[in-house]
Amino acid sequence: MIITLRVNGQDHDVFVEPRRLLADVLRKDLKLPGTHLGCEHGVCGACTVLIDGLPARACITLAAQAEGSEITTIEGIGTPGDLHPVQEAFAEAHGLQCGFCTPGFVLTACELVKRSAGMSDDEVRDALAGNICRCTGYVNIVKAVRLAEREAADD
Repeated sequence: MIITLRVNGQDHDVFVEPRRLLADVLRKDLKLPGTHLGCEHGVCGACTVLIDGLPARACITLAAQAEGSEITTIEGIGTPGDLHPVQEAFAEAHGLQCGFCTPGFVLTACELVKRSAGMSDDEVRDALAGNICRCTGYVNIVKAVRLAEREAADD
């Protein structure tokens, strides 16, 4: 079947089998490698994208399910020369190490920052629990969310 996916503000007509996963379409067909594949079971969060502004696991979402929605990948929120404020916060707070989980964390944090004011650090950790990092103790990731939260409040 041919579907139209709106990814990072652009429409793409793609041919997919009904069982084709969104992560595979993004990575292979649309050449957006920032959607990382980790567990491929929806557990680790490395494949997180935003669908209509909410975090979703691209490795367990069928591409056809995303038709008609606005999909945002890590490539759609900033560029190396013009980072998104959440990306800047992750860099400044050292909220990343190897970087494999970072796109999923950043996209989750983009949505989280919109609603995290007043949350405790434990509540922020709970909100990030769908993303797994094997390198850090999450302390700097929480700091990055808090920094991005402060930056958003200043705007």
